[in-house]
Amino acid sequence: VSTQSTGHYYITNNLRYFKTMLRSLARPLVSLTGCKAASTTSGIRPGTKYGGKTTVTLIPGDGVGPEICESVTTIFKEMAVPVEFETIDLTKHSLKDEGSFNMAISSLKRNGVGLKGVINRSADFRHHNVEFRGNLDMYANVVRCMSFDGIKTHHTGIDLIAIRENTEGEYSCLEHESVPGVVESFKVITREKSLRIAKFAFDYAVEHNRRKVTCIHKANIMKLSDGLFKQCCQEVSELYPTIDYDEQIVDNTCQQLVINPQQFDVMVMPNLYGNLVSNLASGLVGGAGVVPSKSYGSEIAVFEPGARHTWMEMKGMYVANPVAMVLSSAFMLKHLTLHDAGDKLIQAVKLVLNKETCKTRDLGGNATTPEMTRAILTELNALYA
Repeated sequence: VSTQSTGHYYITNNLRYFKTMLRSLARPLVSLTGCKAASTTSGIRPGTKYGGKTTVTLIPGDGVGPEICESVTTIFKEMAVPVEFETIDLTKHSLKDEGSFNMAISSLKRNGVGLKGVINRSADFRHHNVEFRGNLDMYANVVRCMSFDGIKTHHTGIDLIAIRENTEGEYSCLEHESVPGVVESFKVITREKSLRIAKFAFDYAVEHNRRKVTCIHKANIMKLSDGLFKQCCQEVSELYPTIDYDEQIVDNTCQQLVINPQQFDVMVMPNLYGNLVSNLASGLVGGAGVVPSKSYGSEIAVFEPGARHTWMEMKGMYVANPVAMVLSSAFMLKHLTLHDAGDKLIQAVKLVLNKETCKTRDLGGNATTPEMTRAILTELNALYA
């Protein structure tokens, strides 16, 4: 979708909206079985198809987001995957217009799948990434941190999944100044959403052949809120006798991640702890440039870099590492049931990183974003030969 002309954009968007309504009459409804807490990744529709292609909402975001998204669109074009992007130009500046945000929400609801960069906080202090998750009820954020042979780090053999409840906790954004100089911030933990994310974590472990789920909490201090979250995880764990279950206090988890990260498999935790733990784990495997993530709602999946940094100071220089976004897009292809394309893209990225011949600044090299993209394409061509 072109965003150069606002009028043209609105006309095009409305035409697509009415066409989508007509097509939806013939589309089977998505049925979700079980209780509200029993949603899994396999129950999410894989996207909306028009003319044999799946339409995906693309939101490049702020900073280097457009540059690393350009890497993805270039790779997809060369791979000839049946994916068409509906691009929404959404930044902290364009969000001054409430219509831009609403169009992005509508697009994601319509398409069911999105690829997204990071949006900076705007001048009115609105956290638009948080608003996205709330409006779309994208309750589960999944960050995968894995070691690469070609990235020299203190630890090797890391392959952990950090699953974060994405809609409540400290990110409920309920704050007020009760009297001058005294600010109160509410942390909201509910039984319904705690059961839901716990069920998601165990289902994820089963579906991806994982052996253990660890509940991360601070129930020794926050006995009611984190105590409820821990209790819900304990209850759900009893339904999965083949999956090992344990618990850790979050400050000990941070220490254990630094000392022995290989002990972790799937980790499930409230919102704030998930942010801290996933960023710490990202640093252990090479940094923000190599860690992918995905967020799930009941009918929507959005794929984005796992460590949410815009790198504004490098905007327009084309030196950012596109690997995190490319890996996120590869997992998106697998979500769209394009497994061969997704697997080959993941393999190509690993080959580039492990050969150590092309490294961006964050990995100790001087390769540009386009050079990294070309290196991935070279490996892809060899895999398809």
